[in-house]
Amino acid sequence: MTARVFLNGRWLPADEARVSVMDRGFLFGDGVYEVIPVYSRQPFRLEQHLARLQQSLDGIQLANPYRVEQWIGFVTQLAGQAEWQDQSIYIQVTRGPMAVRNHAFPAQITPTAVLLAEPMSPPPASQREQGIDAVSAADIRWLRCDLKTTSLLANCLLRQLAVSAGCVETVLFRDGFLTEGSASSIFVVKHGVLLAPIKNHLMLPGITYDVVLELAVQHGLPHEVRDITEAETRAADELWMCSSTKEVLPIVTLDGRRVGAGGTPGPLFAQMYGWYQEFKATVMRAAP
Repeated sequence: MTARVFLNGRWLPADEARVSVMDRGFLFGDGVYEVIPVYSRQPFRLEQHLARLQQSLDGIQLANPYRVEQWIGFVTQLAGQAEWQDQSIYIQVTRGPMAVRNHAFPAQITPTAVLLAEPMSPPPASQREQGIDAVSAADIRWLRCDLKTTSLLANCLLRQLAVSAGCVETVLFRDGFLTEGSASSIFVVKHGVLLAPIKNHLMLPGITYDVVLELAVQHGLPHEVRDITEAETRAADELWMCSSTKEVLPIVTLDGRRVGAGGTPGPLFAQMYGWYQEFKATVMRAAP
């Protein structure tokens, strides 16, 4: 990686960026983050990602160290200077360093703000054409999953369940209802209707989730946003996962059992994937 890292107002080589061991992000996971996809050096839905960053900061009672227009400038600059046309830009803001380790917030706060870029490649064509395998698990995370915080140990443990099983994602259920994936939003298709879990404190308000529902409205795909039971999820005709970096992918097996009649990507997924690519191309063409 040759792109420079933004750290507290300075652009530095990655190997020169340093954060204090007393930073609350390091000691407590006391911070928030965002991941912004960049296509052909154009950030995708940047304003929406920054709005979610603000919501997460508000949720942990941390003042935003920069104005929206400043963040836009930083992200745009990094996207233009990084060596990759398609990138994933990571933003992290923590409550910053403290003099003595203490759970309570320091009286004086100096947030730590970081931006860095990594190359982004689309998922392999085989995952789109053949589908992916997933496992399920009880959602053991805390009750503010709507905040995109850096405290991700539970997500890591849940994701590792999938990796250890040779799968791509872990589908989460809480008290008999679908929430989301360990690092994605989950959609269910049944009898030609797209089902989406309700946005609440138990799931992240996904940017790609929003795009999928907007496309369903635009193209007249019947859909419902409501509580989805575990039984409905397991009886789905189609099951999808989506995220900013993976876009939309079909899940064809869950816990070793085929999804739908054939255990193959379904027709509505093919439609949605095509709509998503058209939408993305339109947005990128319209970008200045």
